[in-house]
Amino acid sequence: MSVTSPSHSPAPSYAAVLRAPHARRTFGAALLGRLSYGTAPLSLILSVKGSTGSYAAAGTAMAAFGLAGVLLSPARAGLVDRFGPRRALVPPAAAYALLLAALAVATARPATPALAPVVLAACAGALTPPLGPVTRALWSAMLPDRHLLRRAYSLDTVAEELLFVTGPLLVGLIVRYASAPAGLAVSAGLVLTGTLALVTSPPVRNGAGELGSGGPEKAAGLRGAPPVGLVTAAGVAAAVGMCLGAVELLVIAFADAHHRPGAVPWAMAALSAGSAVGGLVYGAVPWRVPTAVRLSALALGLGAVLALAGLSPHPYALAGWVALGGLFLAPAITSAYLLADESVDAGRRTRAGAWVNTAFNAGTTGATAGAGFLVGRVPLPVCFALAALPPVLAAVGGLRPAGTRPRPGSAGPVEASQ
Repeated sequence: MSVTSPSHSPAPSYAAVLRAPHARRTFGAALLGRLSYGTAPLSLILSVKGSTGSYAAAGTAMAAFGLAGVLLSPARAGLVDRFGPRRALVPPAAAYALLLAALAVATARPATPALAPVVLAACAGALTPPLGPVTRALWSAMLPDRHLLRRAYSLDTVAEELLFVTGPLLVGLIVRYASAPAGLAVSAGLVLTGTLALVTSPPVRNGAGELGSGGPEKAAGLRGAPPVGLVTAAGVAAAVGMCLGAVELLVIAFADAHHRPGAVPWAMAALSAGSAVGGLVYGAVPWRVPTAVRLSALALGLGAVLALAGLSPHPYALAGWVALGGLFLAPAITSAYLLADESVDAGRRTRAGAWVNTAFNAGTTGATAGAGFLVGRVPLPVCFALAALPPVLAAVGGLRPAGTRPRPGSAGPVEASQ
């Protein structure tokens, strides 16, 4: 069941997105649950380190948590496509919250055996509810107008990025006045409360979230060869993630090489600020270019700017280049989600979005390790150029003609002219 768009004006605004029936409640509930993804990782690291006294144990627990979450994300999203959010979100969210609570209890005691939090963290990561992909699928169901949908996806991407900035700040407050395990307990409460609020919101109750209603044959997943558009979207998302994961470490190395470690927070804040501004501007512009072409152009721009960043004479100049690169970041991620949405039918939206999200996270994780190997062995400008190479190559590959199949009722890969 789709909710009619509140506006078909030539230039609908972000306010028009939030004026859609029940949009504010649904979006707010999802953001509340997703705030847990900004608080849980840092709380986990601090809790395990404080309990075991081992950085190795903390790193292993975080790796188990992240790896399980990334690898199983498409499978969890596939269950949502098949059974709908009401049946497929609540059980994993409840189990995830219980496991975070168990981690809080286990790490509240000193000298906890290192294996216990690693196992609990892996189980929690495996059951992380896919609130992000579900939210984007709900946007697509609520807003059939493609111009409004682009704005909704941009708003969602920027809001999600801000959650990963505010989450650690919230953990800092919790640790100051309570303890790191209390941060895990708060994360558990956030995800459970947000999920319950989301699945009881009117769009989900009325059927907009029943994405698996097409039957098991249709909603079981992306069987056979995946659509070309989805492959392109996931490939560029992985390349952008690789670039971002490498650059985050290279910024630290660059600041250390110039004996300016205090510049690191400014550079990372500049990246986030640039991404937020770019995402909001991207959603507001009435594009007439196909989504696949926009995605490739944005990836190319990101790679080119960050390659030049390595030639900066000073860390604060680097912050300026990183901010400029950030202008391409959120728009590129938004375009990847839009292209994935255009490439599949309604019964596979959640899983398609999860593949893009998984590709981005996997690229980020893998590139961070690769950049760590290169730093100290290769000059930093070369490291930046190598980090910029994946999105440039993905952009060139994505500019080839791609036969994306528009989903029924969409405007197709090329948005209707305004």
